Amino acid sequence: MTGATARPHRVLVFTTPTCPWCSRAKSYLRTRGVPFREIDVSRDASAARDLVRRTGQMGVPVIEIDGRPIVGFDQGRIDTLLGLRAGSPVN
Repeated sequence: MTGATARPHRVLVFTTPTCPWCSRAKSYLRTRGVPFREIDVSRDASAARDLVRRTGQMGVPVIEIDGRPIVGFDQGRIDTLLGLRAGSPVN
C-alpha cells in the first residue's frame, strides 16, 4: 500500500429549522464537499441539553469538527479545523 489515506473528519452541525446562520453553515460545508451529520436541537431535547452541557451555549449553529465545537458560523475556524485552504474542497 502506498501513501497514507487521511481519516475523514467527523462533522456534526447542531441546527434549528428557522436559523439562517445554520443554513449558511450547511451550505458552506456542502460547497466545500464536507460530509456532515445534522442534528436539529428543536426536535431532539436530549441533544439540546448535551450541547449546552458541552459548550455552555444555547444558540445555534454549533459545528463540531472532530469533537471540537465552533459556536456560530466561523468560516476561518471551520477551514482551519478541516485543514482547508480558501477555495479548496475536502478530499
